[in-house]
Amino acid sequence: MDHLQQLIRRYPVLSAVQRDIEKAYIILEETYTAKGTLLIAGNGGSAADAEHIVGELMKGVIKKRPPPAEFMSRLNEIDPEHAEYLGSAIQQGLPAISLASHTALLTACVNDINADTIYAQQIFGYGNKGDTFLGISTSGNSKNIYYAAIMAKAKSMKTIALTGAAGGILVRHADAAIIVPEKETYKIQELHLPIYHCLCLMLEERFFP
Repeated sequence: MDHLQQLIRRYPVLSAVQRDIEKAYIILEETYTAKGTLLIAGNGGSAADAEHIVGELMKGVIKKRPPPAEFMSRLNEIDPEHAEYLGSAIQQGLPAISLASHTALLTACVNDINADTIYAQQIFGYGNKGDTFLGISTSGNSKNIYYAAIMAKAKSMKTIALTGAAGGILVRHADAAIIVPEKETYKIQELHLPIYHCLCLMLEERFFP
């Protein structure tokens, strides 16, 4: 938990949610131990945060994550000419999907069904027992995030909420809720970033020691 201790030292205001961060980390650790996937959604700046988190999980944050030896052997069997290059160029990832990234699907849902269900549709399609949904909403009241959380629970997934001081309806279905002690949107987002950086660093330390 060294990364978490460093986070609290740098952002003392987050000491109020330290236990919630720990709880969220345990859920994520269990998800990846079970070979599950993290599905993430947000709106506006929180959608950008969802993509940012995927970028940190699917490749190294501060560590190199070379492919395991058995995979390198397989690459060599398939294509000896390019195996060395591919093995040096790719890194191991922790599976994560930003539900805000699929433009064609999102616009199809908005046009053909309803904008409120753009993320619930994807949770229904992608989600499986053992996966986790991370919903990011500064108010905690974004309907499309809330509906996705409901769908995640129906799919026997774990749910994590990352919100602001109001908490909102999103926390009703959260197995872990990180409710940062700020009320203005930009201030909430300023605290969300170091929290998810910390979680990604903790996961990297655990799975790529």
